[in-house]
Amino acid sequence: MKILTVCLGNICRSPAAESVLIHEFEKAGIDAEVASAGTSDWHIGTGAHHLTQKVGTERGYEFTSVADQITAEHIEEADLVLAMDDSNLSNVLDLATTEEQRAKIVRFGAFASTVDEEGIANVPDPYGHPEEAYVSMYDQIEDAAKGLVEAIRNDSLDSVLQRYGGK
Repeated sequence: MKILTVCLGNICRSPAAESVLIHEFEKAGIDAEVASAGTSDWHIGTGAHHLTQKVGTERGYEFTSVADQITAEHIEEADLVLAMDDSNLSNVLDLATTEEQRAKIVRFGAFASTVDEEGIANVPDPYGHPEEAYVSMYDQIEDAAKGLVEAIRNDSLDSVLQRYGGK
């Protein structure tokens, strides 16, 4: 399985989600390839934001990727595309060229324990905010990552995508 996490600049939320997912999949024995990208080209070639790395490293995560900008090819190659918020979701859906591609694009929050009839929580962008925003970001990402692992284990990934994908 190939998973792509997507935020705006690919230096805060999506590299954090990439690192958390790699960690959670390894713990769960799930074979998956995880990468990240941003909808903008602002930070191409740079590593994760220093606070993303600081807070993540304190939680046991590693960071090896550098910022990239999402393309239609990324979507085609991925089995699942996880957008961090409504804006990222809209930008990624605009790149999708087929209904099949649209169906595998979903907000990461669709897997969080907080999903209810009121909807899916966005993972707010912590860029420019103090360290506490990065702590909160990781709390949300870790919760959604555990939900994704559970969805894969109990074979409910398709039902989550049918309910929330492409929207």
